[in-house]
Amino acid sequence: MQNPTVEIDTEYITLGQLLKLADIVDSGGQVKHFLSETTVLVNGDPESRRGRKIYPDDRVKIEDVGEINIIRKS
Repeated sequence: MQNPTVEIDTEYITLGQLLKLADIVDSGGQVKHFLSETTVLVNGDPESRRGRKIYPDDRVKIEDVGEINIIRKS
């Protein structure tokens, strides 16, 4: 499976928004549960806060999914 790519047109998005845009969770209500059950690394550090700001240069790696590429729309 190819690593998902998410394009954003803002300075950043939250981790919860990223999970929805990458089709990893279906709704915002699932984000908290997903983060409590799944290892998510942001720039190599474990992260469980759905409000964590994610910028285009950040590296987000999710257990059983892989790394998500975040790019800015041009």
